[in-house]
Amino acid sequence: MARFQPPDHTKGDANTLGGYMAVHDRPAAFEGGDGFSYSAEIVTDHTGEPAAPYAAYLLFVRWARIGAQSPEGHLETDYLATATTEASARAAVGSWKLSAVKAALDDLIAAQRGAPSRRRWWDAMRGEGGGESAE
Repeated sequence: MARFQPPDHTKGDANTLGGYMAVHDRPAAFEGGDGFSYSAEIVTDHTGEPAAPYAAYLLFVRWARIGAQSPEGHLETDYLATATTEASARAAVGSWKLSAVKAALDDLIAAQRGAPSRRRWWDAMRGEGGGESAE
């Protein structure tokens, strides 16, 4: 069961992804251009490159709109930072402003759909309810 944790602004800059996660003790969440809710996580990976063996990227988990709060899909960026340590790669992506993270999410959604979305949440809900979508 979730419980409210008051933000601790001594832990970082809540305007950056890493700072937000530290201050609020939870992932940042965004409404995507497709009307779905997404949470953002920083993920690291091994690159296999000796000069920069670690990379970090963003993983956006799309949440179900109707029914139980469960994951319904995800989107991933390409590698956004490489570094000699996992912590350095994570910190580089964590320093991204929330507005840049949101822009990356919307770019991924647009690329997946083939064009920028004009769909708003009320249109998406109408479409899921069996009515016609405004798109």
